[in-house]
Amino acid sequence: MMNRLSSVFGWNRPVKLFVGVFSDALFLVLACFLASYVRLESFDLFLTPVGLQTMLATVLAGLVFLNVLGIYRTVIRFSGAPLAQSIAIAVFASAIALPLASFFFQGFMPRTVPIIYGVFAWCGITLPRFAVRSFYHRILTAESIPVAIYGAGDAGRRVQTALKNSNDFRVMFFVDDDRRNQNVMVHNLQVYGFDQLPKLIRKYGIQKIILAMPGIHREMRNEILANLEPLEIEVLTIPNLSDLLTGKAKIDEVQQVDIFDLLGRERIDPNSDLMERNIEGKSVLVTGAGGSIGSELCRQLVFKKPSQLVMFEKNEYALFSLEQELRQTILSEHLSVQLFPILGSIQSYDRVSAVFKRFKTDTIYHAAAYKHVPMVEHNVVEGIRNNIFGTYHTVMAANDCGVKNFVLVSTDKAVRPTNIMGATKRYAELICQAFADDANVGTNFSMVRFGNVLGSSGSVVPLFREQIKMGGPVTVTHKDITRYFMTIPEAAQLVIQAGAMAKGGEVFVLDMGEPVKIVDLATRMVHLSGLSVRSEENPNGAIDIVYTGLRPGEKLYEELLVGGDVEKTEHNQIMMANEMYLQKHSLLENLHILEQLCVAYDIENIRSHLQSMPLEFFPVTASVDLIG
Repeated sequence: MMNRLSSVFGWNRPVKLFVGVFSDALFLVLACFLASYVRLESFDLFLTPVGLQTMLATVLAGLVFLNVLGIYRTVIRFSGAPLAQSIAIAVFASAIALPLASFFFQGFMPRTVPIIYGVFAWCGITLPRFAVRSFYHRILTAESIPVAIYGAGDAGRRVQTALKNSNDFRVMFFVDDDRRNQNVMVHNLQVYGFDQLPKLIRKYGIQKIILAMPGIHREMRNEILANLEPLEIEVLTIPNLSDLLTGKAKIDEVQQVDIFDLLGRERIDPNSDLMERNIEGKSVLVTGAGGSIGSELCRQLVFKKPSQLVMFEKNEYALFSLEQELRQTILSEHLSVQLFPILGSIQSYDRVSAVFKRFKTDTIYHAAAYKHVPMVEHNVVEGIRNNIFGTYHTVMAANDCGVKNFVLVSTDKAVRPTNIMGATKRYAELICQAFADDANVGTNFSMVRFGNVLGSSGSVVPLFREQIKMGGPVTVTHKDITRYFMTIPEAAQLVIQAGAMAKGGEVFVLDMGEPVKIVDLATRMVHLSGLSVRSEENPNGAIDIVYTGLRPGEKLYEELLVGGDVEKTEHNQIMMANEMYLQKHSLLENLHILEQLCVAYDIENIRSHLQSMPLEFFPVTASVDLIG
């Protein structure tokens, strides 16, 4: 059937025009004869030579007016009330032409005939067009997905209108929590309350629910999602209100539930003054610019009016991709920022120093690091060379080149680390703290510590989504494992704002609320994808959750603070920690020892050295280095 339909609607324009004009002429002629028969019970009115001339003039007038009003340029399958109105005007003009033509040709014309003719002519021209449109949509929607729209307000109505001509979705009804909107018709669709939704899902075979409430408070949004989750139906959302208002997204661009919606907490709004303090008019550099955090930092920095943005990255493709994206952003948003993509490794002091000098760098965001726990466990020396010595070289170069502000991007895994990666990040913090403590150092060093970043490379969220898409199983390391989570934009904003408040040597942490249980996150993602978790209580579920065991160096829970001594800052959700550190001379001595151990590739003594440092490093697994 679809093939036949496609062949009909695939006719070229001249053929469609001929069919349209011919059928309209036929209906106009038929309307004349029907009008004659209804009024006079005879067709004789238009069978005389004068009558035929009158009918011909009337039909020609009708066709001319139909053409002038654009009827033959209208795409039938997208037609609506405006088309019917235009046809009515053309028919009215044709009905007026009927008695005028009769008078001109000196014929007989009863006064009611033009009225009867107009009714028949409008019906004959309009109804077939709407029948074709209805047939077209009926065929298309037969293969579309039945959906419901949650929210019968302005946004919901606009979504329904936008999806009306969609081949993908067929809107069956609205759902709304506001009793004033319930039990009414909106765009010919019924509005129901939430309590009726389970029954309606079964009745109409609803496969997806589109949440069309972009302006509601986060707390209400979380409540709605919590209510929808037990229904085990896929939930889609429309873009947020700010993206709609700025034109970045269209209202019919339905998408999966926002990653942030999975956290169940309020989004942390940035302080605009802090966001611009160390950036506007300055030369800013980001190490690890091609990574998840580094690239997001760059995306946000270009809007804060730096004089130039230097992107330092060792991965050529990542750097190229980011540069192309940012140049497009700068062009489209009319920004005046100079971009400089620089290839290089933080492990090379000479390269880093040369870059800092060349661009007279004011502010550095040090995001370059190896961050995957199992990967660093398997490659201990490389992890140390990059995360510890790379940071040391970058810190040294910043100090030697007179950089004003240096912000280290750290992690909650640096707090009482149980793995090499966490230990290297805490060591990197000690380096920054030692230099900050040195009175002869002019650079303002600070550190920012946050939890797991949703959507970053290695994050569980993209992994879970891919596993759900493939039909499972969803893999969780342990049933009790918990993590603090934040989004990539939040992490980048935290880094920028915290760095702006630094006086020297501070460790900034974000008040991230309660940690999230990973198995609960996985379960929620399965349910909001429209599926159920297979278990003893639900043996017919679609997706298995499998526990794979803790990975090397992984612990059940993370912390943000080594101790409980914290201070408030200008930002009510950013705290400043006071933690133990080493004097610079002691740090340098230990770095020398660690360097010799790395040269010798002495993994066991490297681990012992890290344990002897004030890192509170207590490894939970034996060495799994693939070389040592």
